Amino acid sequence: MTEIPEHLRKRAEEAKAKAAAKKAEEAGGAAEAPAAAEGGGDERIPDALLARSKAARERAAGGGDEGGGVATAERPGTAVAPTGGGAAPLATGPEGHTQRLLTVVKSGSIQDVKAKPVDKVHTWPHLLVAEFVAAAVMTAFLLVFSAIVNAPLLALANLNLTPNPSKAPWYFLGLQELLTMFHPMVAGVTIPGMGLFVLMLAPFIDKNPSIAPEDRKFAISLMTYFLMFWAVLVIIGSFFRGPGQNFVFPWHDGIFFDL
Repeated sequence: MTEIPEHLRKRAEEAKAKAAAKKAEEAGGAAEAPAAAEGGGDERIPDALLARSKAARERAAGGGDEGGGVATAERPGTAVAPTGGGAAPLATGPEGHTQRLLTVVKSGSIQDVKAKPVDKVHTWPHLLVAEFVAAAVMTAFLLVFSAIVNAPLLALANLNLTPNPSKAPWYFLGLQELLTMFHPMVAGVTIPGMGLFVLMLAPFIDKNPSIAPEDRKFAISLMTYFLMFWAVLVIIGSFFRGPGQNFVFPWHDGIFFDL
């Protein structure tokens, strides 16, 4: 149920007080007293309705048509439109206003108290708490795993004997494979630098905010080419390079790679 605005409530109370005062002053009137008694004593019948009923009684008695069809209110401040031709008169309010109730209700009187959903999540504590818990769980797992499982270390290094082939860790084998094909300046600086530069420009080239894969073909294709390029180099350096970094087939000569 809609709550009545405060300014309308006060206006109604003032109108009731004025009506009660007028009723007390005119308690000796013969026309208004019976009508007020029929209303229950709490609410006064508007003067416009009283004038309309009086005009209807006069017309019923034969005096309404002879008077030219004009009915006026008995009290000042209340007007009734002419009723020529038997048309219904235009009733007005206590001060002569003809507005209805809904026309004076302000739009801001009824407020929407429901919270509007937003597509945002606070960084603290919602995000950072989850990240902290994940980091703590991973740290505990690594601590227990390192205490139980021994690392696969090799024998002590012999300064007088260099292993052949001498390979870098797997995450550097891509760069080592490039060194077998190009000059160190090209393999170690130019090619990796160009790849990183293109990746930095990718967000400025593809500005599509969608997260659907079918809408981000450029970004997905670029990242796929980048990962496949280094994956192929790592696989070749791990399984297809033998003594002297020569190209070998692992199913013929074996695998010359240790983790």
